[in-house]
Amino acid sequence: MELHIRYEGDDDPAKCTARALARQDHAQLHDRAATTPAGIILDPHAEQALSPADRSRTDRLVALDCSWETATEERYQLDGWRRALPFLVAVNPINYGTPFQLTTVEALAGGLVILGARDQAATILAEFSWGDTFLSYNAEPLRRYAEATDSEEVVAIQSEYLASDESS
Repeated sequence: MELHIRYEGDDDPAKCTARALARQDHAQLHDRAATTPAGIILDPHAEQALSPADRSRTDRLVALDCSWETATEERYQLDGWRRALPFLVAVNPINYGTPFQLTTVEALAGGLVILGARDQAATILAEFSWGDTFLSYNAEPLRRYAEATDSEEVVAIQSEYLASDESS
């Protein structure tokens, strides 16, 4: 899949996984909505969860590299299909163990696995010392999401993880 990132540039460049992906030619950065191609947009505020059913829509996966609190549809007028990632746990050094607080590379990798591109996910994560840990830590939910038929089933699986996370 082609990986594209609507890049805001509001984080520490030394820790920015989006910039690292671009340097390694794994993704293209776009500083304006007008230059960002249409695709499946990973948006934490989307009303529909990403699922394997989205594979047929396009071969482009678009991430928003910004504070997810500011990733509103009004701010990022992008063409495509907005999808939220289901429950996944971050393993990056800044947010280790925190659900939903993924770096851009973790978000893209999670999306790739759900869309059936696990090898590509492993490739982009291999650039980071903690990358393999993301796939192993989230192995069960990623496997189950990737086997789901549609968004509704992904949400049902996510509900199980959210319920177990709340009881922990």
